[in-house]
Amino acid sequence: MITFDIRPCPKPRQSRSDRWRVRPEVLRYRVFCDTLRLQAHQKKFQLPDSFAVEFIIPLPNSWSEKKKKLMIGKPHKTVPDLSNLLKSLEDALRTEDKEIWDVHASKRWGERGEIKIISDIS
Repeated sequence: MITFDIRPCPKPRQSRSDRWRVRPEVLRYRVFCDTLRLQAHQKKFQLPDSFAVEFIIPLPNSWSEKKKKLMIGKPHKTVPDLSNLLKSLEDALRTEDKEIWDVHASKRWGERGEIKIISDIS
């Protein structure tokens, strides 16, 4: 298992104008991809064709300490969508994501943002 210390970021719907008029969500996505690629390069990691991934979404600061303790490790059932998180991961770490054939994915609440990948699931 490999862990990336980065807050998961969903892939935004982009338009042609995002090339010259950068919206904050597109900029955040591009920074996420660059940071994830850098961490993967430093760890000499390549995303395999078959993998399991767990996205750890940080708890909101506005929640009480009691609610935070209760929610750590529980399933994350709100936005962002799991499919958009997967798209951003695949686009950041693969040039050809069409070769990916098996993915097991989940998203959970945690104290800080992380992405955990298990590459030997087949």
